[in-house]
Amino acid sequence: MDTKKLRQKILDLAIRGKLVPQDPNDEPASVLLERIRAEKQQMVKDGKLKAKDIKNDTIIFKGEDNLHYEKFQDGTVKCIEDEIPFGIPETWEWTRLNVISSFELGKTLDSAKNRGVFRPYLRSVNVRWNQIDLSDINEMKIEDNELERYSIKKGDLLICEGGDVGRSCVWNSDQVIYYQNALHRVRFYENIDPYFYMYIMMYYTFTGKLLEICKGVTIKHLTRATLQSLLFPLPPLNECVRITNKIKEVDNYISSLNNANDDILELIQITKAKILGLAIQGKLVPQNPDDEPASILLERIRKEKEELIKEGKLKREKKESIIYRGDDNSYYEKFSDGTVINIDDEIPFSIPDSWRWSRLSTICIKEIKRGKAAKYVNKSNTLVFAQKCNLKKGGIDYTLAQYLDECSISKYDNSEYLQVYDTVINSTGTGTLGRVGFIDSLSDFPIVPDSHVTTIRTSHEMDSYYIYVLLKSLQPLLEKSGEGSTNQKELKPVTLQNTLVPVPPLAEQLEICSLIKRCYGTLNEMGDCIN
Repeated sequence: MDTKKLRQKILDLAIRGKLVPQDPNDEPASVLLERIRAEKQQMVKDGKLKAKDIKNDTIIFKGEDNLHYEKFQDGTVKCIEDEIPFGIPETWEWTRLNVISSFELGKTLDSAKNRGVFRPYLRSVNVRWNQIDLSDINEMKIEDNELERYSIKKGDLLICEGGDVGRSCVWNSDQVIYYQNALHRVRFYENIDPYFYMYIMMYYTFTGKLLEICKGVTIKHLTRATLQSLLFPLPPLNECVRITNKIKEVDNYISSLNNANDDILELIQITKAKILGLAIQGKLVPQNPDDEPASILLERIRKEKEELIKEGKLKREKKESIIYRGDDNSYYEKFSDGTVINIDDEIPFSIPDSWRWSRLSTICIKEIKRGKAAKYVNKSNTLVFAQKCNLKKGGIDYTLAQYLDECSISKYDNSEYLQVYDTVINSTGTGTLGRVGFIDSLSDFPIVPDSHVTTIRTSHEMDSYYIYVLLKSLQPLLEKSGEGSTNQKELKPVTLQNTLVPVPPLAEQLEICSLIKRCYGTLNEMGDCIN
């Protein structure tokens, strides 16, 4: 379920007067507006407001031709039908924000000019949608004669002037606090529910209306004039409260759906990890006694590699080895120089009798090493595969690759170009270290890995997807195997070369991979339904 769209639909119904039924006993919004105008006139007489504070107040009405007009203080009347964004109930009215509220920007932070006592104040970073983040509150100097002007009272609506323009929340605390000029403080007359207008700001933001009219090319600003130019629907007071209560009720329900969805998505990821764990331990599919054992498979791979070494296509490993189980049921590793060591402490789990342990380098027909540092150009016929091409949620995105400067193409040999069925591993960084991807198709251009990516290419005697499955299951361990500083961890090639891998018979590898693809297909469909 797309809960974001559901929320937007709820807001759409709310501000059009379609979320809750109208009550014919409610005082219409026109009467409320008359009362607000009378109150403001009295405040001018009492010296609580200046005449200039209400000079921009207007009256919006529907003419006999059923069109909307706006009457200004100087008596001029303008048709604004083109500005009316949608229809509203008969008991509602259209108005400008300055008519039903007072709104001001906060105090400018200027350490050279500010005087007074240090006091806590809110910035735009503290204002989240429908909540205040008080975990990081700054202080600035505010003089006594500025306290009333820059204070926030319970029920004030706060709107971000810059950054995520329009992001709003209601201050619902008796705590004394002040605000910076990155925020508009909106204080409504006649107990108008501020939450209703927070939801309107949310709707105008989500639908893109706000960004369309905000000032600035790259950095947007919601100026006072821009905010004042917006039209706002005004329901009867009682209906306004019923609407906000209904939105909160529905929002709580949607949040519970989100939490349930998050739990399901987490369960899907746990299930995937469990499947991989069972797969590499020989517990996902039953063993077939008629399958050729992995020991014969590994012998064939050794012969294949010898041929490649003779042809000059592969370098001999410095420490070639064979892992076997001795008569004492312990595991031993025999090296090419005749040395034998016990490796029981390295064996992470038991495997079926038809399987064998091996070092990753033993089953690879390409040296396990990182790509080269590349020089880039705006356009060429060769791409460079970078860490960001290896997506977090699985898959490869070649559109994130860059173009290689082909003046340096001579330093790459054929084996360094990525091939279908290669496994790629992010080998530097902190957030992406150890991430494993599988090349199931190639780009339109030849592509080489950069120096932050390691390529794993196994013998054709192995199922390449099984190696991806295997390394994917080991990804949490690979992430922890990085060496170096906190800011720049490195997964060294030797770490990957020495990684112990369980090798099943080839027929069982194929069975394992087939079942994983079917299971993952089903789980991904479940995830797609939720997302």
